[in-house]
Amino acid sequence: MSATLAAEAAPIAQAAGPHVAPLMGAVEELLGEIAAGTAPQLAPYGAATIAAGGKRLRPLLVLVAAGAPEPGRDTASLVRAAAAVELVHSATLVHDDVLDDAPMRRGAPTVYASAGRAMATCAGDQLFARAFSLLVQTGRPDEIRALSDAGSGLARGELLQRADAWDATVSLDRYLLRCELKTARLFEAACALGVMESGRPDADPTVLGSFGRRIGLAFQLLDDVLDVSGPVERTGKHRGTDLLDGTVTLPFIVARERDPQLAALDPRTITTPQQAEEVCDAIAATGALDAAREQALELVAGARRDIPADLPEAQRRALDLVATGVVARYA
Repeated sequence: MSATLAAEAAPIAQAAGPHVAPLMGAVEELLGEIAAGTAPQLAPYGAATIAAGGKRLRPLLVLVAAGAPEPGRDTASLVRAAAAVELVHSATLVHDDVLDDAPMRRGAPTVYASAGRAMATCAGDQLFARAFSLLVQTGRPDEIRALSDAGSGLARGELLQRADAWDATVSLDRYLLRCELKTARLFEAACALGVMESGRPDADPTVLGSFGRRIGLAFQLLDDVLDVSGPVERTGKHRGTDLLDGTVTLPFIVARERDPQLAALDPRTITTPQQAEEVCDAIAATGALDAAREQALELVAGARRDIPADLPEAQRRALDLVATGVVARYA
């Protein structure tokens, strides 16, 4: 497990049961093997992307949603499913950096900055392809369908965000649709894949899938709040990066309804970090950040209600800790 995973996910893994930590270790080992086994020209960049780690929340969700495996049950396909979800997530990060012309991610130069657009695009494509090659080994069309639907949603969400760039009139419904496609769908797929790998023939993947979708949507809303609230020491980027990129998010949408000056502001006029900081201050002064947080908290509360009462207590406790962790990260 990476240090980041150990710090943020250890309580979840511990609550879920002693089987989770070894399984996450197996996921990390598989990801390392895949990184080393990519095309020689791409291997350093795929390895760097995977090694950068992050929270590993999505593969952890796969394992928690699956529950404790029956004694003697082969968990190789479960590990592959969890790794596949993380590979799709990693691929989207590389592609996002290309589209955003991003020089840094998680405090390190991006593949795009280090190797250029073409190499970064190929590296992301390779990670995406390897994700599905893992799932093909399971021989489960339902799992392939779940992850491919999420992948299609990611692409559609990115296209919507590009179409909406610099448009201050983006509606709340349009914004939420973008968030669902770009972020929530992969959380939903992670939970659904876990249920599919649980070995419980009567388990309905859509139930915990709904939990994942709400958690993912709250995750994105709170991430957008953090872009406005900062600080840079916590986020690794200047406040208002979304504004500078032309991405209109929930805090700005809410603030425009409350402040005539912000309502009249053309996002294209925000061209420097200092201007972005000033707009962030104006957004915060309207109370929009509290309103956005409240909407995210409502989603988390709904996710908690989605946790089936008939699940084992350890599994329920771990899922509740996932919800708690999403909120705590932005507290």
